[in-house]
Amino acid sequence: MKKLISVFFLIVIAIQADAQCAMCRATLENNLSNGNIGIAAGINTGIMYLFFAPYVAIAVIGYLWYRTSKKNEQKQLQDSTTLR
Repeated sequence: MKKLISVFFLIVIAIQADAQCAMCRATLENNLSNGNIGIAAGINTGIMYLFFAPYVAIAVIGYLWYRTSKKNEQKQLQDSTTLR
């Protein structure tokens, strides 16, 4: 439970990071020099979503796998105690 709370706080308190490829950076610098700030924020947010999505998918699969293995372990333990 402590690990879950720790992970929750790390996610909530995380500092915003702006990830950009070279082409995106050039486009954003051009837009910023023209005074268009909204596009820069949108591109950074989109890149972060694309970066974060695979990690969320792996975490969900890992959690489901863990939960299923715990249920199977409890079922096997229960079956072994009823056979005795």
